[in-house]
This record gives sequence, structure tokens and C-alpha cells, in this order.
Amino acid sequence: MFSHVVIFWTDPANPKAAEELMAGAKKYLPGIPGLVSFHIGKMVPSHRPVVDQTYQVALNLQFAEKEAQDKYQSHPLHLEFVEKAFKPNCKRVIIYDFE
Repeated sequence: MFSHVVIFWTDPANPKAAEELMAGAKKYLPGIPGLVSFHIGKMVPSHRPVVDQTYQVALNLQFAEKEAQDKYQSHPLHLEFVEKAFKPNCKRVIIYDFE
């Protein structure tokens, strides 16, 4: 199993940025071949100081192997998501990939 976790900091100038980003992810990403699991959601506040609460949205994708994730990166639907939902709504992103 290969996990691709993306943490998004949305544009504070756009109060609907988180919703628009999530809607775009749900529109473009789930049908991409090789994707085993798709989950996107807003940051959940926590009383625990170890929990990062500076971001607005997280995306968790799972693939059977790294090669499927590599193909996902250049898939036209992923590229469309980047152009139409990510770039207009986000100021920063961090990605964690692990097996």
C-alpha cells in the first residue's frame, strides 16, 4: 500500500476556498485509475497541542503501489484538479508519501 497525504492551506482572501477545493477534489480525483481509497476533509480542532491546526483541508489517497501514484501525478484529471481547484484556492501545500 502507498499513501499520498496532502495538507492544504487555503487562501484566506476567499472564504469559500476550502469548500471549492474539496468540491474540485471530489469532482476530479476519485475516478483516476489505480486509486484504492479517497478521503478529503477539513481540519478538526483538537485540544491536544501535538495536533497541527494551522491548515484548512487534508487529502488522503491510497494506491496499491507507488507506480500507481506516479501515474496519478500525470493523469489529465489530476492536472485539471491542480489548475481548476488547487491553484485558485491554495497558498501552501505539504505532501507526505509513505509505504
